[in-house]
Amino acid sequence: MVLPDFLLILGVLLGGVAVYVAMSNLLESILSNKNVALSWSSGDAPRKSKSPIIRLLRPLVHRLVIPILARYQLKEYKEKLKREINSAGLGQELNADEYIGLQVLMGLLFPSLIVIFNLLFALQYPWWFAPTLGAVGVAFPYSPVKGHKAIRRQQIIIDLPFVVDLLSLSTKAGMDFIGAIQKVVEKMNLGPLAEELGQVLRDLKLGSSRVEALNAMAWRLNMSEVTSFVAVLATADSLGASITDVLRQQSDQMRQERFLRAEKAGGEASQKIFIPIILFILPAVLIMVFGPIILQFMGGSK
Repeated sequence: MVLPDFLLILGVLLGGVAVYVAMSNLLESILSNKNVALSWSSGDAPRKSKSPIIRLLRPLVHRLVIPILARYQLKEYKEKLKREINSAGLGQELNADEYIGLQVLMGLLFPSLIVIFNLLFALQYPWWFAPTLGAVGVAFPYSPVKGHKAIRRQQIIIDLPFVVDLLSLSTKAGMDFIGAIQKVVEKMNLGPLAEELGQVLRDLKLGSSRVEALNAMAWRLNMSEVTSFVAVLATADSLGASITDVLRQQSDQMRQERFLRAEKAGGEASQKIFIPIILFILPAVLIMVFGPIILQFMGGSK
């Protein structure tokens, strides 16, 4: 790339940054004069996102996209997104409106940039490249949510049997169920399951019943293991059964399920390692065994 082309690209990038800063400041002043709230619908400010892309685009989403999307309801889609975001543990960093705003903004920004660069530098990209990048931009916010959800789900699956054991031991020692949850939260300190149990305690302090708080946790996590565990506790609570006995049975069952998952993972690992053995290790062994014989045969034939 020659120097003039580099300077032109640098100028375009700096111009884009300047336009972004100017539009951000202008919209902030306009909206502040109109007393338009740019945070959550509940009035609580979101946490600072760990994603640099979300931190960069959040001002534009709030000031450009969300005011336009406010006229559309999209209740079912927003409810689905809300559950996905909560399942990923990002409920304090991102909401459904911001997620949709990111989809719209990135779905327009990606193809717009490629069209601008195509015109400025005659890159000669085909026409279908722009809508393809638009589709990539729309799907882009799903990637971090999916990644966080998978990591969080795996950690909860690991922690759940340990938590049920602690609850069972605590209730057996004479604590009530709420006190047992408090003890678990104090012992675990960190982790997604400890955070959710802490939210259960906060819901109980706000007046929710035990079943309602546990069902809310199951809805947020959206995991079959947690949902079945909460359903058993709710049934025991409605029938007046002993929570201690139910927790002991659940602990035994989860321990068996963990053992079965370990056996299944071991069986899958042995099958997965078979392909690398065939492709890489077996040819090397064959070369080591038959290589000298072939070389000796070739040397003797001269």
